Amino acid sequence: MASHGKTEYGTAKGNDYAEHEGTYNLFIQLVKWGIILNVIIVFLMFWFLT
Repeated sequence: MASHGKTEYGTAKGNDYAEHEGTYNLFIQLVKWGIILNVIIVFLMFWFLT
């Protein structure tokens, strides 16, 4: 088999950790607001449809 060296991501070119963290934070915010919006919708459905 071929010998594969250990990949060192910290020194690899093209890693943009600031962009990665920004995208991750955006994802977390969208998930949080999606959950909040769904809870509000379910509560309004309970309130008005019963």
